[in-house]
Amino acid sequence: MIRRAMVLAAGLGTRLRPITDTTPKPLVPVAGRPLLDHLLAFLRAGGIEEVVINLHHLGPNIQAHVGDGARFGLHVRYSTEDPILDTGGGIKRAEPLLAGEPFVVANGDSLLEIRLRDLVEWHEAHGGVATLAVRPDPNVAHYGTVELNDTDRVCRIVGLPPTAKPGPRALMFPGLHVLEPEVFRWMDAGGVFSITRVTYPRMIEAGLPVFGWETHARWITIDTPEALAAADRLLRDAPFGA
Repeated sequence: MIRRAMVLAAGLGTRLRPITDTTPKPLVPVAGRPLLDHLLAFLRAGGIEEVVINLHHLGPNIQAHVGDGARFGLHVRYSTEDPILDTGGGIKRAEPLLAGEPFVVANGDSLLEIRLRDLVEWHEAHGGVATLAVRPDPNVAHYGTVELNDTDRVCRIVGLPPTAKPGPRALMFPGLHVLEPEVFRWMDAGGVFSITRVTYPRMIEAGLPVFGWETHARWITIDTPEALAAADRLLRDAPFGA
């Protein structure tokens, strides 16, 4: 069972200004609690014991709120970035805290209503280097299209690699994935890069097994004021896991 996770929490949250001028996006309240609290509870319920949170914008606020993670039933450590390194660069920087075991990665501004253990068990059964949770969405292109073949292998992500054949199923990636430590071999140290636009296309082109696990679960994000208001209404009216 996977026991480690990383939460990507370094973002500037520019589309939520002025809220994020003083509050880092993961600490923005949703249904009366910071979204990060919901996310840490989700990880703990899924069997996670150790969490790495990357920090940049208002990072000390996040560290002060979460502390060592004990009140969430977790052991939390931090990876500070200056400058901000994007998703791939941030994960690579945290390699000393994550290497040696498979781990979950979750965006700090969104939440997917699944049993994390289901995703982890599927990943372990299929033996991939990475498994992305994916879901159908009418605005799939807006979020970045993940194309799967008939065996659930990812053949292209955001149209990359450009030489790959299109897949018959186009879904969106809500920012939750499971990675084997081998992924670090495909990341350049010290760089600023996206895991979806650089690392995954590189792995796919090399023939590594990158899978998509399809779910129709509800998903919230707080990346815009409109999305934040919708997420707040949804979790108040129909809490996840209720």
